[in-house]
Amino acid sequence: MAKITFLGAGSTIFARNILGDAMCSPILADSEIALYDIDAERLKESEVIIEAINKGLGGKAKISAHLGVENRKAALKGADFVINAIQVGLYDPCTITDFEVPKKYGLRQTIADTLGIGGIMRGLRTIPVMADFARDMEEVCPDAWFLNYTNPMSILCGYMQRHTGIKTLGLCHSVQGCSRGLLKDLDMHDKLEGRRELIAGINHMGWLLELKDNTGNDLYPEIRKRAAAKNAAEKHKDMVRYEYISKLGYYCTESSEHNAEYNPWFIKPRYPELIDRFNIPLDEYPRRCVKQIEAWAKDYENLAETAASKPHTRSGEYASYIMEAMVTGTPLKIGGNVLNGGGLIENLPKEACVEIPCMIDNYGVSPCYVGTLPVQLAAMNMTHVNVHLVAIEAAATLKKEHVYHAAMLDPLTAANLSLDDICAMVDELIDVHGDWLPKYK
Repeated sequence: MAKITFLGAGSTIFARNILGDAMCSPILADSEIALYDIDAERLKESEVIIEAINKGLGGKAKISAHLGVENRKAALKGADFVINAIQVGLYDPCTITDFEVPKKYGLRQTIADTLGIGGIMRGLRTIPVMADFARDMEEVCPDAWFLNYTNPMSILCGYMQRHTGIKTLGLCHSVQGCSRGLLKDLDMHDKLEGRRELIAGINHMGWLLELKDNTGNDLYPEIRKRAAAKNAAEKHKDMVRYEYISKLGYYCTESSEHNAEYNPWFIKPRYPELIDRFNIPLDEYPRRCVKQIEAWAKDYENLAETAASKPHTRSGEYASYIMEAMVTGTPLKIGGNVLNGGGLIENLPKEACVEIPCMIDNYGVSPCYVGTLPVQLAAMNMTHVNVHLVAIEAAATLKKEHVYHAAMLDPLTAANLSLDDICAMVDELIDVHGDWLPKYK
């Protein structure tokens, strides 16, 4: 019987998917599940939902709830797997701050959870909490695997992989949906079955390096032709990534609303027409947060009513399949975020957290050697890796100068603000975030 601890269990819908998946598995159905959160109301709601799903699936799992830092070690003790889905500072106040303060300096964002000044700040306020998790895990479950879903993925996993002794694997569902979504959007449904792909790079900018049909034919020539035609003919939700195909030659894993803020090309006050031309949803994440908060009460009522009688359908999230593979030894191939320590991608630094194919079995995680990325793609990734590494250094040293440096190196921030304004913006963000951030020297 495995023990699964879910950190940030108040993220009820996400906890339901991951833990419901585990309870659907004949290998994991009788697991001990420990729910942990610092929000009593959301933790209770999750406990109700998870207990109801467990009952509907036969009631084999043993579920417990643990509230607050003082009960965290009890939640973690003896865990085989620790799932991380926390959001430090929540939408209100911290996400609001991440968007509204940069606006005062003329800097606009779409999602702000991965890169950019918003991603940097989210990483800096999350790392201290994850460092506390690591210290507790080193004491009470040192052999557990830490499966991270929290963003900014590369900054957080990079810190855990380099500055703690915890076995850390970063997971993002943008990998498994990448080629399927692209082929469907380009009306190439007949190429879905038996397709072969290779994706490698970094989180939210993993590159679809190869895509072939079931007989080995290269699908990229037709993809490039159709993507260019679609961008020329209509407004749609994926225009930025299709422009990547046109200008860089390849498609990448995460959405266009994310990628619009990952470079200096699309969100530019001097060229406001680009926002409409590429259908870029500025302030997208705050809108999503507001809608999710407004809808939650109704969602919870519906989930509570139906969970016990409506069987959970296993999702495509990696976590339960990874846990199965590690328990049984049956091999599984996934796209995971790991340290590039052995030069798995040769033209990215060994300190980088990279997203590459990984084999999973009872020996753990075996990352696959990729080789060299096309030079333009490695260069794109490096504009992110530079920020990741400096932000991690800021968190590890608590030197404020490195927070400035990380912001200076961010492509979108650097394209829009002067050095003086970047430093002033960082100062204001640190001041407004207050106790959500550590004290920088």
